Amino acid sequence: MSAAEPVDLTVADLHPALGDPALTSMNFLNEVSERYPAAVSLAAGRPYEEFFDLAAVHRHLDTFHRHLVDDLGHRPEQARRLLLQYGRTKGIVHHLIARNLAVDEGITVDPEDVVVTVGCQEAMFLVLRALRAGPTDVLLAVAPTYVGLTGAARLVDLPVWPVAGGPTGIDLADLAAQVHRARAAGLRPRACYLMPDFANPSGVSIDTAHRQRLLDLAAQEDLLLLEDNPYGLFHSDDGPRPPTLKALDTGRRVVYLGSFAKTVLPGARVGYVVADQRVAGPDGPVGPLADQLAMIKSMVTVNTSPIAQAVIGGRLLEHGCSLVAANTRERSAYTRNLRHLVAGLTRRFPDQPEQLDRPAVRWTVPAGGFFVVVTVPFPVDDALLDRSARDYGVLWTPMAHFYDDTAPVRALRLSVSAVTPEQIDVGLDRLAALITDELTRWAG
Repeated sequence: MSAAEPVDLTVADLHPALGDPALTSMNFLNEVSERYPAAVSLAAGRPYEEFFDLAAVHRHLDTFHRHLVDDLGHRPEQARRLLLQYGRTKGIVHHLIARNLAVDEGITVDPEDVVVTVGCQEAMFLVLRALRAGPTDVLLAVAPTYVGLTGAARLVDLPVWPVAGGPTGIDLADLAAQVHRARAAGLRPRACYLMPDFANPSGVSIDTAHRQRLLDLAAQEDLLLLEDNPYGLFHSDDGPRPPTLKALDTGRRVVYLGSFAKTVLPGARVGYVVADQRVAGPDGPVGPLADQLAMIKSMVTVNTSPIAQAVIGGRLLEHGCSLVAANTRERSAYTRNLRHLVAGLTRRFPDQPEQLDRPAVRWTVPAGGFFVVVTVPFPVDDALLDRSARDYGVLWTPMAHFYDDTAPVRALRLSVSAVTPEQIDVGLDRLAALITDELTRWAG
């Protein structure tokens, strides 16, 4: 082979996770959307775009810059360097994140226990990379599971064991059974990943009593909990929100994963992890888990963009570090859309008695968040999604993408976050036509 000839690789030459469905799901869904741009998308879990304001980005940046100079006492050249130079690996808005958690969630955290990340996806990766110490380690995750978590686990060679979710959000008996089963097989369950509030994709939440029982079980089994909370602020009623697991955590059992993608700006790509667990070395304590995650991050992304962090920090400062206050319009829009979609499904599939030859179409009614799951009497797969986009002009997400096996899944996920009520109506009309035709086809 001459030096000028290209060097080709085979899939076998690359990391085995690169051929895993968990890593190809997002690309597939994006490709379908790009192929059918005229289709109404009830698939994307993106935040509502009508409130995006480019001028506000510049204002947030200026607000944070003034904070550095006026509140923190930085000289102008120091503030400029902090924003424009390579930055501190653990982040520069960690003190504002700690204040936000105190204001909105009742969580008291040392700012040094916070690592600011490139989106919550990096936070997941850092935690899983740190926890995967050897080939006997496994991760538990409530099923159906956010595909980004499954994909990150694949990349660090950490097997994921599903835990039943169900109507309560997590089946505690099954969690205990999976822990015992793993240990009986000589494996070490490191943590359990879950979204207690309006989970992606199920939309289900865990009530306060179950949260406390979950923490008690985690202590009993010596298990960490990875709490992912991107949707917790978007509840659709006026009652009090249940406390986060981290707010209830008195034994440092919870590693808390946060994101500003839904609550501030997805384009900033800023998330964070609260990792206050104490780490012991051979000669004694070596500091919080956050310090260990920062060491990994220094070899992955070095630091999170200081300018992006400043935009987030400015938005926090302008609202007294309360994202509840900053998201009143967004919460109202998501609540409106969620109720509109559920009412629309009820109108299109009214009073359906269960029949042996044709089970009824059913759907969840979440108390908030972005997602509704529709259960149908026929298998839902990527081929059906492609036909739905091509022939009916509507996009949605097959629930099969959120399960770690190949068994047929008879459900699809609808998202209300990036559409208007008018688009919801059009999309539901098209979805109803698809479902009606499929019911007829399967009945025949």
